[in-house]
Amino acid sequence: MQTEQQYTQEILPCVPELSRTALRLARSTALADDLVQETLTRAWQSRSSFQPGTNARAWTHRILFNTYINHYRKRKRERQALEEIRGLSYKSVRPPHEGFGDEVVAALGALQPEFRKAVELVDLGELSYQAAAARLDCPVGTVMSRLHRGRKRLRGALEGYAAKQGLGRSAA
Repeated sequence: MQTEQQYTQEILPCVPELSRTALRLARSTALADDLVQETLTRAWQSRSSFQPGTNARAWTHRILFNTYINHYRKRKRERQALEEIRGLSYKSVRPPHEGFGDEVVAALGALQPEFRKAVELVDLGELSYQAAAARLDCPVGTVMSRLHRGRKRLRGALEGYAAKQGLGRSAA
């Protein structure tokens, strides 16, 4: 095991060459500086695995290359995620009920307005009972009863549709 001073004496002479190599890899001064700093940090954390008298230049360069590869892979994943996000358009974000079949939309439209609004706010809009009550300007209990009645009527209206889709309740 070497002392910190011995370790520093072996590693410090490598820093200028690490900087040049990092700049060649990164093609950006800021990124090169970050890579060198990360390399020196990792080298310091792994100093117990460095054997005195071995090639410090090769050891630090291997750490630099691995650090650059990790950075490159991370940047590639970030770029792919951004491209996926850019591929989404406002038109691809549809109202919650738009993906339903015509039967579901028709059954929802056939509900009495107070039942339909409760179902839309809580089930489709994912609002809490309290938030829906505030939006509808009525007590929470009223929202709960309208929701129960609306769901019950929807269930009855959509039994045939559910059976065709294979979504009916099985008699077990």
